[in-house]
Amino acid sequence: METYVVFPLLYSTGFLALFGLAEYLYHVRKIRAEITRKLVHIGTGILTLLFPIFLNDHWQVLFLSGGFLLLLLASLKYGWLPSINAVRRVSYGSLLYPVSVYGCYLAYVFMEKSPIAFYLPILTLALCDPLAALVGTRIPAGKYRVGEGHKTVSGSLAFFTATFLLASGVFFLPSALVLPIGEILQFSVSVALAATFAEAISGFGTDNFTIPASVLLTLNLLLP
Repeated sequence: METYVVFPLLYSTGFLALFGLAEYLYHVRKIRAEITRKLVHIGTGILTLLFPIFLNDHWQVLFLSGGFLLLLLASLKYGWLPSINAVRRVSYGSLLYPVSVYGCYLAYVFMEKSPIAFYLPILTLALCDPLAALVGTRIPAGKYRVGEGHKTVSGSLAFFTATFLLASGVFFLPSALVLPIGEILQFSVSVALAATFAEAISGFGTDNFTIPASVLLTLNLLLP
């Protein structure tokens, strides 16, 4: 019973410390919100990777995700956490992130706790999405419009490549499904294509939901 309560509290402390670090970098070190937001994005994803190890009940994850969703909603209303919210574009990404985390954990539970069902969508969101944004900013080749924002072909190619490599790599995880190399490549290409398409058509930060959803849907369709 102690661990049932202690681990969520430790996670809450870790997430709050991450927010605190982002606020310090934004207010004291004068780092732009676009960067501190990405730091929180990546850091949250890394902390979340430990959920299947230390949390064994989806209610614990719901408590964490729901609590931080309420905190983020309050931050928008009262002007808290500018390190996350002070971006020039309209974005619902920070609100959708905890929703996606809980959804991925539910999928992990209902797909017989296969590690792929949790780790692949979370890692794609935490690592491939920021990488695509970085490449698209530094090498803004082939801009195209999505809603009120813009995407780049260079960013989409970076996202596809990173997701393909990541999807291929998850089969080296302990207890991952053992498949022939041809099926692994086919699976990895399918996941990368679905996630890249979802990222490309999603505006206003909705890719924080559509990316993991597209990965989970592809997994459900392709995995035996």
